[in-house]
Amino acid sequence: MKSTLLTTLFFAANAGLLLSAFAVQSEAQDAKIRVAVVGLDHDHVWGLLNDLATDPQSEFVGIAEANPELVGKAKSQVPSSVKFYSEYVHMLDEAKPQAVIITTENDKHLEIVRECAKRHINVSMEKPMATNAADAREMERLANDAGIKLMVNYWNAWVPPSHALFHRVKDGDIGPVHKIIVQYGHQGPKEIGVSQEFAAWLYDPAKNGAGALMDFGCYGAEWALWLKGRPTRVYATARTLKTDQHNRVEDDGTIVLDYPDATVIVEPSWDWPYGMDRVYVFGTRGSLLATRDDLFLRLRSNEKPATLDGDRITLDPAPHETSNPVAYFLSRIRQNQPIEDPLTAKLNVQVMEILDAAKESIKTGRAVELH
Repeated sequence: MKSTLLTTLFFAANAGLLLSAFAVQSEAQDAKIRVAVVGLDHDHVWGLLNDLATDPQSEFVGIAEANPELVGKAKSQVPSSVKFYSEYVHMLDEAKPQAVIITTENDKHLEIVRECAKRHINVSMEKPMATNAADAREMERLANDAGIKLMVNYWNAWVPPSHALFHRVKDGDIGPVHKIIVQYGHQGPKEIGVSQEFAAWLYDPAKNGAGALMDFGCYGAEWALWLKGRPTRVYATARTLKTDQHNRVEDDGTIVLDYPDATVIVEPSWDWPYGMDRVYVFGTRGSLLATRDDLFLRLRSNEKPATLDGDRITLDPAPHETSNPVAYFLSRIRQNQPIEDPLTAKLNVQVMEILDAAKESIKTGRAVELH
């Protein structure tokens, strides 16, 4: 009888410990993630601020920005609880965020990642990852050593056509892929009316890393790596068509990526007559075209498609956790799951290696081998 009583008490005590453990775990999962933003001179930040202010996983704790006009604009768009700092290191130490979103000029990414890695803070940044591959590789090393998540944000990762195209290609719907053409860009930053703060560094070869080649060439490299892996050779040309603007960077370029069984042609430009967001994928059995809003499939057959690009595919809306960068980034942190391609540091180091090779090719007039 005594033994039975002790056994009962033992299981009761352990049951209590288990319940307490589950309660602590549940509380941790329900806790919001403290998030801060570094920089307001990237025009993409305004959509991100809205996502941060409304996402149920986010506790939006701070913004670091020295420009008083940008601070005033941000204050009218974020909760009053968000604290503003003129210097980001002070914010990291005082606000103690668990995640930071970088929306600055590209050449600042490395120094900010370094400070976040010291404090074991997860980081997301706007594309491209850096201005050069050396900085990108160092950022990947810092993140790996610190055990933090590092994400590079591309808008095309959050729209249903991109993921539907990727899965159809991987499922073999159009057969082996032999050619990809990526046409991204617009009329030009000045022409579409970006802010003065954004334009100031987009047209700066040191702060941006290049012009249209960096701004939109990164998307083509991203698509190529996501769909086909690492190319063997890079050849590129670039030009400045808007000579009257006296810009210090190119506004139009072409990058050709060689594969043993395929060619990828990337056409980044600030000289399109309208916004361009097209990726064409051609296989042995047909083609796919993804834009921001639609996906078209054209199979090799005698049947006439609805349009020259093919028949429009009905797409399901993206679930919340993959519908915008904030929701995805915070869900990866909460669930302790790795960042996935095409947003990973590993893939984006290779993006920068392709862009470095493209710039070398433009300078020398020769193709550059990738190793």
